[in-house]
Amino acid sequence: MAGGIGSRFWPLSKTKRPKQFLDILGTGRTLLQQTFDRFRQIMPDDHIFVVSNLEYKEIIVEQLPEIPVENILLEPLRRNTAPCIDYANFRIQKLDPEANIVVAPSDHLIVKEEEFLRSVNQGLAFVASRDALLTMGIVPSRPETGYGYIQSIQKEVPGYETSGLRKVKTFTEKPDLTLARVFLESGDFYWNAGIFFWSLKSVMRSFETYLPEIHTLFQEGIDIYGTAKEQDFIQRTYGSCRNISIDYGVMEKAENVYVLISDFGWSDLGTWGSLYEQLSKDEEQNSVTGKHVFMHDSSGNIVNVQDDKLVVLQGLEDYIVVQNDNIILVCRREEEQKIKQFVNQVRTEIGEEML
Repeated sequence: MAGGIGSRFWPLSKTKRPKQFLDILGTGRTLLQQTFDRFRQIMPDDHIFVVSNLEYKEIIVEQLPEIPVENILLEPLRRNTAPCIDYANFRIQKLDPEANIVVAPSDHLIVKEEEFLRSVNQGLAFVASRDALLTMGIVPSRPETGYGYIQSIQKEVPGYETSGLRKVKTFTEKPDLTLARVFLESGDFYWNAGIFFWSLKSVMRSFETYLPEIHTLFQEGIDIYGTAKEQDFIQRTYGSCRNISIDYGVMEKAENVYVLISDFGWSDLGTWGSLYEQLSKDEEQNSVTGKHVFMHDSSGNIVNVQDDKLVVLQGLEDYIVVQNDNIILVCRREEEQKIKQFVNQVRTEIGEEML
């Protein structure tokens, strides 16, 4: 899934080129490319599909020349994760009705790749053998308020006693700090990584049961997928799709939901703060991207500026400083949730061209 606009990473991430298409970790590969590199280790390139917005087609073709162009599924509108997943379901059904599927965001950080791929293979094997919807739960390391949580039933799944598989009890949206601490201490709550596994048959049945209005819309194109008429059909269909996530629409309602508990150095890289945690830092705990940045009496900052800019900072502590083209953002790290407010203000007072 590669259709988000990454507004919390503004102004580096902008609507024309969101964070999944950026090399924000300084590895030489964008987040989308890193995600592709990961999955191609365990499956053929032509088994990998990208679902994104129509306006990003050229960027995806440029960044992922290895996959067939027909594997890039293009949404004319943003309708959250449920519609994009069901669109992909029908497209995959045309090729292989017996397929087993892993769904993953394109903009997450995975530090321990071998452990991640072991978990992916384990998850695919599990859903291949039963009617189950499986999600990945990450062992929490802190009382994080920026993630959703999954509560498991502390009863081992027969045959999977040593694999970290549990039945899901509840899903909880982002908690406040007090509740997040309770979750951490309980030992049966895990971060929701937004990575899913299922057989095509199981997920299609789930859409029929819990989101029939969306499923019926895509069902109407059953003879069109994979043909020259597909994009026109999608253009007509998406406007009628409900805007809803797979979590709300299916996972929180279904009974056959399991969690695979994992620990592979995961972050959703959803904010500047989460990126700061992953980057290398100097002795003063400053993380600096930019060739000509001079720091004086400053600590705990994340600074990201273009290489041709000269920046001198003095007396800053725990700030986010970002420059991109003609935009500069200076914001306290602890108040980074206000960036969305800043974006909305810019949209209202200046317009979309700055976003």
